[in-house]
Amino acid sequence: MTSPYAEHFPALRSGFSYLDNAAGAQVPSQCIHAISQFLTGGSCNVGQPYAASQVATALKARARAETAEFLHCLPEEVMLGASATSLTFQVGRALSRLFKAGDEVVISELEHESNAAPWRALEAQGVKVKTWRAHWPEGRLEPADLRALVTPRTRLVAVTAAANSVGATPDIAAVAEVAHGVGAWVFVDAVHSSPHHLPDVRAWGADFAVFSPYKVFGPHLGCLYVRRELLAGLPADKLWFVPDDSPQKFEPGTANHEGWAGWLGSLSYLREVLGGGQSGREGWVRAFQRIEELERPLLETTLERLSRHPRVNLYGPKQPKGRVATFCFNVPGVPPRSVAEHLARQHVGVAAGHYYATLAAEALGVMPDGAVRASLLHYNTLEDVERLMAGLDSLP
Repeated sequence: MTSPYAEHFPALRSGFSYLDNAAGAQVPSQCIHAISQFLTGGSCNVGQPYAASQVATALKARARAETAEFLHCLPEEVMLGASATSLTFQVGRALSRLFKAGDEVVISELEHESNAAPWRALEAQGVKVKTWRAHWPEGRLEPADLRALVTPRTRLVAVTAAANSVGATPDIAAVAEVAHGVGAWVFVDAVHSSPHHLPDVRAWGADFAVFSPYKVFGPHLGCLYVRRELLAGLPADKLWFVPDDSPQKFEPGTANHEGWAGWLGSLSYLREVLGGGQSGREGWVRAFQRIEELERPLLETTLERLSRHPRVNLYGPKQPKGRVATFCFNVPGVPPRSVAEHLARQHVGVAAGHYYATLAAEALGVMPDGAVRASLLHYNTLEDVERLMAGLDSLP
């Protein structure tokens, strides 16, 4: 059965069950049209008096403002970049000029490698990197374990808002409370959580946060939040005339204007189709309330079916609470890649491997082959779940 959202998502009209959404979401027509419209009107740079340049200038400012509203922060706290990974490495380079030998960084065992490698690089200058171990196979992070790790030398705690491997959703506000209690900053990877739950950097108590519009039904881009009080004091590889307190210090080069046009189109879909046309932050709140309503039966049904499947070893939280609809599992005796290839022949797209979550894969003992991952979003259907289960039932 075709998704009821195929009206808005052309890629869903084929009837293929796309369950690899953790690797990137499909995009709505609003996004595609906005990219085409911008390029048709003239591809140019910002800051000049002619019409096309004025359009690009206004578009970039609007993308910054609407992204800030999406994150629940100020526009001057938002950096628009190429990817969450590249932006995280930029922050890592900045902090390498501030942190000293003997300082400490804590990373959780649930992290995507993009929120681990930039901090491990600090070890070369004497920074001690500690790993906050999860409780397995659920992948649960306990704030009490973090409290035992932090010290007065802890400068940063890096944590995901949702694990791209097992789907667990740590309590970010509790993490921030522990970290701030010893004077440390909190860097939140919101890439995997953002298509499921509305980000809120204020409620989290985040000092830094990143997410990827391409996981939230948009083009391949990245966004960075830096708390305003920290921005001016962060060193950056920037052009000399860019002010120290400007978000442009972390935006070297010409922006991908057509991409940001597409992101605005995706935000329009969220606001108009799922948020009832409500303006302001309330529009995003309504949209994500609807997303959570649509995902709940998908999450509960898939969790229940995979948990009791006789051939499946499921990792991650065993209850719907504390997780998103991302499911990591193996079929003993069948390599993960072979499972994914079999499902692809049944018109079901899933991932196989470690998905760059190597810490989690090592903790689960599934390296180097990793595991199968099925990840659902609001536009998926219970028929997609049935097709997944039928594919697993027909495994040789």
